Amino acid sequence: MMRIVGASLVLMAALAGAQAWAQELEAPPAVDEVAIDEAAIDEAEAVERASGTVPLAEIKRFVGVFNAVREAYVEPVGDDALMQAAIKGLLLDLDPHSVYFDKDDAEAFDEETSGAYDGIGVEVQPQPDGSILVIAPLDDTPAARAGLRSGDSIVAVDGKVLQPGDNNEGPLRGKAGTTVVLTVLREGLAEPMKLGIVRETIRVQSVRSEMLEPGYGYIRIAAFQADTAAEFGRKLDALQKQTGKPGLKGLVLDLRSNPGGLLVSAVQIADDLLQKGGIVSTRGRLAISDSQFDATPGDKLRGAPLVVLVDAGSASAAEVLAGALRDNGRARIVGSRTFGKGSVQTLLPLDNGDSVKLTTARYYTPSGKSIQALGIVPDVILHPAQDAENGGKAEVTEAVLPRHLEGDGDGTASPDDIASEVLDGEAPVQAALAELKQM
Repeated sequence: MMRIVGASLVLMAALAGAQAWAQELEAPPAVDEVAIDEAAIDEAEAVERASGTVPLAEIKRFVGVFNAVREAYVEPVGDDALMQAAIKGLLLDLDPHSVYFDKDDAEAFDEETSGAYDGIGVEVQPQPDGSILVIAPLDDTPAARAGLRSGDSIVAVDGKVLQPGDNNEGPLRGKAGTTVVLTVLREGLAEPMKLGIVRETIRVQSVRSEMLEPGYGYIRIAAFQADTAAEFGRKLDALQKQTGKPGLKGLVLDLRSNPGGLLVSAVQIADDLLQKGGIVSTRGRLAISDSQFDATPGDKLRGAPLVVLVDAGSASAAEVLAGALRDNGRARIVGSRTFGKGSVQTLLPLDNGDSVKLTTARYYTPSGKSIQALGIVPDVILHPAQDAENGGKAEVTEAVLPRHLEGDGDGTASPDDIASEVLDGEAPVQAALAELKQM
């Protein structure tokens, strides 16, 4: 997710203009219906015909449906509830990453990027039918320890079946120490399974490191949070110091099952490893959504060889980092095709404390390739061990999500040509180390 302040201002201005325009049309409402000032509508329709931008007929149709529901539905529905449902419905047929957040959800979304929140520790994607698709459990969290897997579908929480339009991520949150019971569908199981998971305060250790062999370092980045780039720099400096002069012979950077996070952290890490060159660009409908990030001089690895390890769970900012390092000839990519989440979401705060998370642009690697629904294809393809759970098959990638954006492709291989697979365990690390030694 990327916050583009300029785009936010433009889109917020558009929202404010729409609200002001609607207020101009509004007559004093009757007790049991939304009144329409026909003169104001006639005037507005003239504006619509002149500009071609105001869908007056559709708004009149909306008001008609609004009145019908409010007056004839079997049980009373308050105006606030109807409007809330209508606003959420406005986003339902867009891509799966554009969603409406109420105030609590917006605050929870911010908490995730800080690295501390109460919950089970899982990256999920709400589905149109109300279920929750598991993208990946985070390292060493209740979700991971309970056995949740990528591709699992959560269909009920504490016995309540999830419905379209529900606050799908909210039920997974809760006070540390409380238990949530999930009903989960998993491919290969004939019956749903139930998992009781005790919530914890999730403090994701986004960066950890070790020395694989004398001179060969390893850094694992689990997610991109506010302090991830600074922590990466500290870990890399410590490995360099441990090695002594002239420094590391090479580094394995492990981004497997990294669901992304803050773009700025990934950009900073790319800058730490690049002497020059582009890092990532974004392009959208609004010119203000277009941006370009470039490296500044200074390579903390001092030119030593670099291998980036990825798999089907490597998404968004993780793909941006891998693409930047590969396109600049700085690293070889080893592993499996990545998730393919190459779109930019802008968080638009509303005046009531709620927010809209809206897809506003696509990411492009320095060579101009779109990541969206295509992912990053490694230079060296690895496959899961034969005894891997579910055969290592990735049940979910961006390309299979309902309503996903198509990539702005250039003939890149289709996801059907090279499978996305989950690469667990230490074998991929050893394969990456072997590749590193050959560079």
